[in-house]
Amino acid sequence: LKRYDVIQSLAWNGEVVVGGSQAGAVVVSGDGGRRWKRAGLAGASVMGLAVCGDGSFVGIDFNHKVWSADRQGQSWRSAELDKPRVPLAVTCDGRGRWWVVGSGAKIAVSADRGNTWTLTDLREDVQFTTIQFTDDQHGIVLGEFGYVVVTDDGGASWRKLSQIPGEFYPYAALFLDRQEGFASGIAGQILHTLDGGRNWTRMANPGGAALYRLFLHQGQPHGVGSGGVIARLEQGQWQSVAYPDAVPAFLGSAASVAGGIVIGGPGGLRLVANKAGAGT
Repeated sequence: LKRYDVIQSLAWNGEVVVGGSQAGAVVVSGDGGRRWKRAGLAGASVMGLAVCGDGSFVGIDFNHKVWSADRQGQSWRSAELDKPRVPLAVTCDGRGRWWVVGSGAKIAVSADRGNTWTLTDLREDVQFTTIQFTDDQHGIVLGEFGYVVVTDDGGASWRKLSQIPGEFYPYAALFLDRQEGFASGIAGQILHTLDGGRNWTRMANPGGAALYRLFLHQGQPHGVGSGGVIARLEQGQWQSVAYPDAVPAFLGSAASVAGGIVIGGPGGLRLVANKAGAGT
């Protein structure tokens, strides 16, 4: 790692962990986050990463590109992305298609690894910040001002649901299935839905930290965020998890691996190892 690295994204495919940096590089670990190798990506700022069904990686670059690599986190190649102009989230569906959302309420999909794109433009001045497919047919997108957009036909069409009250701005979302999901937002807000995003209730977050990434670890919802916080859902509320030598710098990324949780931010990367009887 370089001292100027800010690790913005992390993903694990069961074999290797990949981290995306602001500083024109990715870092790759083949031993669960203990040792890393660096690869330059020509000025890229890799803001988001996802793993496809075949174990390959896809990532979004703030500079209007999508990057992809093989299942070993090698052989990186870029594809141009015209819209959304500012990509903010990426996922790979069960058919291996790449999905990107971002500025201007735009949803882009590529079925040929970025050679061509199909665009859905909802014609709103809204940033879409999260996207997830819970199965081959059902996907959900969240955006600023509480926007919720869903598909029931594998992305052939998208429709808007009622907005989340209070002009909610989602940093991250995690859906366990097509009905139940969580969304984290500004000022430590965390919301819960049991009906696919139609209705939301606020959850307790005693630590008050904003969570920038939500993910599953050992079957439990976790999040990382401001102040170096790792949080875990326990008995209906989000509790901070103590770990050794925590640094009060924001955590912008995390990945669940076999040995624990890899966390990243402006302080570099570290592995928070599993402990017997606890989630981390």
